[in-house]
Amino acid sequence: IVAGWSAYPRQLDFARFREIADKVGAYLFVDMAHFAGLVAAGLHPSPVPHAHVVTSTTHKTLAGPRGGIILSNDAEIAKKINSAVFPGQQGGPLEHVIAGKAVAFKIAASQEFKERQERTLAGARILAERLTQADVAAAGISVLTGGTDVHLVLVDLRESQLDGQQAEDLLAQVEITVNRNAVPFDPRPPMVTSGLRIGTPALATRGFSEAAFAEVADVIAQALIAGASGDTSVLAGLKDRVLALAEAHPLYPNLKKVAE
Repeated sequence: IVAGWSAYPRQLDFARFREIADKVGAYLFVDMAHFAGLVAAGLHPSPVPHAHVVTSTTHKTLAGPRGGIILSNDAEIAKKINSAVFPGQQGGPLEHVIAGKAVAFKIAASQEFKERQERTLAGARILAERLTQADVAAAGISVLTGGTDVHLVLVDLRESQLDGQQAEDLLAQVEITVNRNAVPFDPRPPMVTSGLRIGTPALATRGFSEAAFAEVADVIAQALIAGASGDTSVLAGLKDRVLALAEAHPLYPNLKKVAE
């Protein structure tokens, strides 16, 4: 039984999944690539006590180097996985990636990391709340499940004049990057879609506060409303608001000091 997700805004009941697996004699495999950082910060239920095997990337909410990890509480399963990885699939280790993972895991145990994950969740909730307001709903735009418990929001465009590709391109015009995403029972093809997936970890990493997230949420809402109505005259002003946010939250705030 496989649990985990890449586009689901709620928490999963891993204990219940394990009950089902045990009842039918199955193994439970969980991929927590998207929410591993929230688990590390104690802000999301951990699948590790319940699953036979847990996998994760180390470069998403864990914010480490590109790579992955495999976890298991079962010694026999762990032995088989170790043998399958090496010599079965991999050769020489990448020591610099191992070092990067070690640093990421150390940071993940810190209070600073937990605070960043708390802002990640707060930002997603702020975004979901703005996109469920009346002006957005009037444009035929809604939020799947009515909100979020995690670091992302899924926007449903099926009742609007926009498809996922159009909405993605529209937000790109105001310098906001999101990705089109299929929604349940999506009537459009996978390369077009009827939804958007919007995540908040990158902005939390840049130091965005709740007030800054509220500004981002309003820009996204106003852009989508404008796109749905066909009136894009407001996009230039929205782009200026985004650029001001980016200027206030530089990617590398100490880089100029180092250069000087």
